[in-house]
Amino acid sequence: MCTPEIVRLAHDGAPRPSRRALLGLAGLTALAVVAPAPAVAAPRSGGVVDLTHTLTPELPVWPGNPPMVKIPVAWHASGGFGQFALGYWEHTGTHVDAPAHRIPGATTTDDLAVDDLVAPLVVIDISARAAVDADAMVTVADIDRWRSQHGEIPERAFVAMYSGWEGRIARPSTFLNLDERGRPHAPGFSAEAADYLVAHCGIVGVGVDTLSLDSGADSEFGAHTAILGAGRYGVEMLANLAAVPVAGATVIVGAPKHAGGTGGPCRVLALT
Repeated sequence: MCTPEIVRLAHDGAPRPSRRALLGLAGLTALAVVAPAPAVAAPRSGGVVDLTHTLTPELPVWPGNPPMVKIPVAWHASGGFGQFALGYWEHTGTHVDAPAHRIPGATTTDDLAVDDLVAPLVVIDISARAAVDADAMVTVADIDRWRSQHGEIPERAFVAMYSGWEGRIARPSTFLNLDERGRPHAPGFSAEAADYLVAHCGIVGVGVDTLSLDSGADSEFGAHTAILGAGRYGVEMLANLAAVPVAGATVIVGAPKHAGGTGGPCRVLALT
């Protein structure tokens, strides 16, 4: 569980290469249209909720990444079996970030501890703030507010941000929400909150319903660095978080297991 001490971290503010620059992206036009949140079932107990988006070529991907490709290579009419060849970058759809995604030489997908892939689920809801601020962040204050309302964060928990961002997924341009310089704007964890969860709450990982653990405003990737640098994992582009209770559920992360991987599409289930 979280210890009571709150650590405030200062950042030097020095410019760093943006994720866009690192990927060599071309500038794209921003669309800041806010789509209505999707209709979701009320949180229920005793069920299984799929927190995974269906992987299709139309699903939004990080700017500059190619979409998923699906090619039929075998047919029932000739041989009796159907089969597709799939092509995608590791960080496509609902996917895991292994520590090696950010930290050279760190844990890869095949070495993620299986005990960490089944965990108490904590959901921090910032959807009201995200509806008016595309760069909204989960803060230490949000964590403390959750604790005051629901008790201590369980040891070895998986902490997920719910921003309501999946309401934009039918229009990928609004999900990416690029500005005139081609920089994405979407909610995420603040670096300070990520540091706090690692240092004081004993978490196994964090998740978001956007494309990045970091808020789009953080060009230093502080949340990625704090979480992955501590040997924890992340899950990006979660679905249906409004359909699970904010406390009391268990998450199962069906992480990929390819040798040396930095991440990969996964099936994520919540047991309520």
